[in-house]
Amino acid sequence: MPRRFFFPLTLLLACPLFAQAPKNDYSKSDAWLCLPGNSTDACGVADLATTVVTAQGKLKTERWTGNSNATIDCFYVYPTVSNDPTPNSDMDAGPEERSVILHQFARFGSQCKLYAPLYRQVTLTALRANMTGKPMTVDRALGYNDVLDAWNYYLEHYNNGRGVVLIGHSQGSGVLTQLIKSEIDGKPIQSRLISALLLGTNLAVPKGKDVGGAFQNIPLCRSLTQIGCVVAYASFRANEPPPKGTLFGRVPAADMMAACVNPAAPAGGSAPLHAYLGSGKGGATTLTPETKPWVTPAPAQPIGTMFVSVPGLLTGECVNDENGSYFAITVHGNPKDPRVDDIPGDVVASGVKLPAWGLHLIDANVAMGNLVALVAKQSKAYLSAAK
Repeated sequence: MPRRFFFPLTLLLACPLFAQAPKNDYSKSDAWLCLPGNSTDACGVADLATTVVTAQGKLKTERWTGNSNATIDCFYVYPTVSNDPTPNSDMDAGPEERSVILHQFARFGSQCKLYAPLYRQVTLTALRANMTGKPMTVDRALGYNDVLDAWNYYLEHYNNGRGVVLIGHSQGSGVLTQLIKSEIDGKPIQSRLISALLLGTNLAVPKGKDVGGAFQNIPLCRSLTQIGCVVAYASFRANEPPPKGTLFGRVPAADMMAACVNPAAPAGGSAPLHAYLGSGKGGATTLTPETKPWVTPAPAQPIGTMFVSVPGLLTGECVNDENGSYFAITVHGNPKDPRVDDIPGDVVASGVKLPAWGLHLIDANVAMGNLVALVAKQSKAYLSAAK
């Protein structure tokens, strides 16, 4: 599987508009990556078994099961993953769309019913062309209109008044930000918003405030049980903060800042992160040119699960300083123990690390366990308030 690059939608905002394209039919199951009860549901066939790697080099397998009786919904818009040769993707689910579902969304199935529409997103092909000075003509409104149609169809036919968590990353977060601004913020449907998890994006908020900027009525989350709020961040290594020319961690307006909410500690401060990282085995996407062994010497039984968890290795903290506002990830490697001392996740091109991207590839993975636990607490608070 080729390496994923999740490019921000803002790289293409200068591209011209197209005439309105034909609409997708979201009554058809093949227009969805994840749809409860659908025989081709990419979430329903997910194998999310994880190998827990302790600092002592011990391995154990953590099993996962979904909750078919979940009482809330999750609606997901995936990042830039399509390798289609055209500027906008088609509506056929390729291996890259199915892979990102496993890494970023399927695990929420322990807490909610999962909905993920296919949409005609801006492709990797177009974004790479744009970055190399040979831009392709992209219909930037097409993907948003698809998601809007899918959202409206979901509300009319599937939601049934249930609370919903919106989840996105990179281009997906940009699309959801626009959807929330236009269709949810300050409107009656906002009462059904449990939370929005907008990862790998620059969500503008006024400096020193939790509401305003991108959204006028939806604040940042500041506790694990707060509902109707937003979690947003862009992750960087703590020892490699956003550089000059960074793509994340800053917004243009002088009176605004990029939102950062630590899903493990929304009120602030550093906290342990429960990451689910691609193991490099079993079809998981390779995030770096070479994946280092998770344990040295290699265990007698090799890791065969798609994911690994590394308790105690990572902490995260939202930092606001001269470099920007960002989610600082600290790796607590110990050369004296047998476990690996670092994690993959940097964007690398032609063997060169691109510091302006930070840990964009693993924005979701690095705190996946914390995000799922947060949704569990928010769901309980939402249902309690509804009663």
